[in-house]
Amino acid sequence: MMQFRDLAKQYQVLKSDIDQAMLSVASGAHYIMGPEVKELEQQLAEYVGVKHCLTCANGTDALTLALKAWGIGPGDAVFVPDFTFFASAEVVALEGATPVFVDVDDTTFNIDADSLEKAISLILAEGKLTPKVIIAVDLFGLPANYPAVKAVAEKYGLLILEDGAQGFGGSISNLKPQISKACSFGDIATTSFFPAKPLGCYGDGGAVFTNNDEWAGLVNSYRVHGKGTDKYDNVRIGMNSRLDTLQAAILQVKLRAFDREVENVNEAARHYTKLLKDYVKTPVIPEGFGSSWAQYTIQLPDEQQRNRLQAALKEAGIPSMVYYPKPMHEQTAFQHLTSYLLPHTSVKLSQTVLSLPMHPYLEAADIEHVCSVLIASL
Repeated sequence: MMQFRDLAKQYQVLKSDIDQAMLSVASGAHYIMGPEVKELEQQLAEYVGVKHCLTCANGTDALTLALKAWGIGPGDAVFVPDFTFFASAEVVALEGATPVFVDVDDTTFNIDADSLEKAISLILAEGKLTPKVIIAVDLFGLPANYPAVKAVAEKYGLLILEDGAQGFGGSISNLKPQISKACSFGDIATTSFFPAKPLGCYGDGGAVFTNNDEWAGLVNSYRVHGKGTDKYDNVRIGMNSRLDTLQAAILQVKLRAFDREVENVNEAARHYTKLLKDYVKTPVIPEGFGSSWAQYTIQLPDEQQRNRLQAALKEAGIPSMVYYPKPMHEQTAFQHLTSYLLPHTSVKLSQTVLSLPMHPYLEAADIEHVCSVLIASL
């Protein structure tokens, strides 16, 4: 059966180096915060182009650590795209702050700057919450529209937290003379190393990126029980959120192969789009942007056709996924929150999107098989 994201195939390609990396950790016996962790942090910071990278236990913790470093809490408003994974807003509520949901663009799936500014204006007019942070999610591998988001953030004096859980490896070429990589666009940025992410480990993992020395120091403290200069002098209430050495060693191997894999998924995406563009709404990558294609997501006219098509693919042994069937403002856990703006696009996307198999080792013949079944089932 075809795999949605073929991690077994990736392992076979990288097997020799990954096996050696795991054996090296086992023989070295530095299982927690071993030397590979610090090496990986340096390599990731250099790859992204920022001063600091601090790894942690998972992508959700990475977001939490960023909010803690900024002191976000009760009375603060944090603006979150309505079409995203639950964790993007969950971390806000866990800190006692209030997530305010913002509509997204129907072609990029990312936060819409016009909707964002309207939401900020409504919060300011109401006067109950203090706008503090914009969480911009790099959904499905594509960086958000940071030129537009930064203009809004600067106008209202807000911080940008880049949720790059799916976006690692994406890029924007029109911010600076050189290409800028995902996880360098926010005041703080985060990513996830969950196995199915563009750069995934063999368990859970995450990272925080920033150029700010003070924030990096706070994240470093918070991730290890709020430690001070002496690890047994705890100067604040923190977390236990460290990346295992074994995962760091695996990620070092995968990082060396990563640029090649990003090229592969972009070639796969081009092949999909060539075959499908006359039949369904295919993903759009704006000029100057690059995607790492965490997902290849098409849009169907309505939920009924989406469901029929997904059933037809399943019958043919082809996996597919719906990300996300329920927008944030409809989540049960957030039913008590005020909807300042009714997000129309996110509701529509929840009913019409469908993600197809996508990974760096997807064969052209598999893409053609998926497309033939899909087109025949329309």
